[in-house]
Amino acid sequence: MLNVTGPRAALDPIETASRDEITALQLSRLKATLRAAYEGSPFYRRQFDAAGVHPDDLRSLSDLAKFPFTKKQDLRDNYPFGMFAVPREKIARLHASSGTTGKPTVVAYTKRDIDTWADLVARSIRAAGGGPGDICHVAYGYGLFTGGLGAHYGAEKLGCTVVPVSGGMTERQVTLIEDFRPSIIMVTPSYMLSILDAYAKAGLDPRRTSLRTGIFGAEPWTNAMREEIETAFDMDAVDIFGLSEVMGPGVAQECVETKDGLHIWEDHFYPEIVDPETGAPVPEGEKGELVFTSLTKEAFPIIRYRTRDLTRLLPGTARSMRRMEKVTGRSDDMIILRGVNVFPTQIEEQILKCARLAPHYEIELTRSGRMDSMTVRCEGKAGMDAAESAAAARELSGHIKSVVGVSSVIEVVGPGTLKRSEGKAQRVHDRRPER
Repeated sequence: MLNVTGPRAALDPIETASRDEITALQLSRLKATLRAAYEGSPFYRRQFDAAGVHPDDLRSLSDLAKFPFTKKQDLRDNYPFGMFAVPREKIARLHASSGTTGKPTVVAYTKRDIDTWADLVARSIRAAGGGPGDICHVAYGYGLFTGGLGAHYGAEKLGCTVVPVSGGMTERQVTLIEDFRPSIIMVTPSYMLSILDAYAKAGLDPRRTSLRTGIFGAEPWTNAMREEIETAFDMDAVDIFGLSEVMGPGVAQECVETKDGLHIWEDHFYPEIVDPETGAPVPEGEKGELVFTSLTKEAFPIIRYRTRDLTRLLPGTARSMRRMEKVTGRSDDMIILRGVNVFPTQIEEQILKCARLAPHYEIELTRSGRMDSMTVRCEGKAGMDAAESAAAARELSGHIKSVVGVSSVIEVVGPGTLKRSEGKAQRVHDRRPER
């Protein structure tokens, strides 16, 4: 399936540059970034001095491993403006996380940063098959979350007509898709499933929509979920990657012609893969934790930021820049259940194997005495009786046991029972008391 929508704009020359050209640009920009961080950010000056390193110590890209990591806790500890490298008067915009697990993380952009961000999201939409003149339905949340405005500015920069719907009001999403006839939708994959439910409720055929490309991000999702969405909507579903600490959406993008992982825009971000336990670099092509250093950010340069996303780096295909394998788990999302490492996306893959189950689920973790238990609640398809629900539960339990390696309790509930996400889905509810 390849549904290219509007006219294709020409690629940026760097997208087809040689590896030597890319690495030379990276080294030049990395030297400038380290110096700007050291001279402009008291936080980074302290970090570098404590580690005994100086920007002049970087003579090759491999020398970056000498410099200290930046962690999310550093952003919280320096709330609100302690990480920035320019005077507050030069900051054009602030974004922040929700702060549900502590102090929010705050990020900043100069005017040039916002222009760069828009350029990279435009590049991403183009790589997904979009072009000038397309109508782009943006259902990421607007506000302090970077998704909505990041997608919006990039789509406008590419020359799209933007429908700034934001999240929520799902029935209205359907109405606007039907009435405005967008060719592109940008949304979380879990909320796209909610829109699919709303189509069924309205008695409309989602395969007859005008949508040709879905650009999905902000949460891990599997290739099985991709197939589910593509089949349901007769559209191409591609992955976009970003995080606010590094920029927002548009750090990396899957190309529609290959769908084989996300090309990192390496002219603006330098990736590393490290062992999540030791922080040591892993051999080329091996899986580990993704680490990013920004190469062009002014207000908030980020040096060796530990994303907690688990992936590996691969050679370029549709573009010269390296790819990152699709992220299907984070080290901080990993469930340790009776000594077995389990990721929510592994459960999702098994649910999607079961024809009688819908792709809506939640995982509850409990503990009785010393024994941890995992309950998976998922929705059955409409019209199932008790016997069919029991059979579906047995089927899913068997898949999880044989593939993931843990026993689980399966509860099959009726359609529409589980809470729907209007943004990032919360899949795991850990109710285990702390030891």
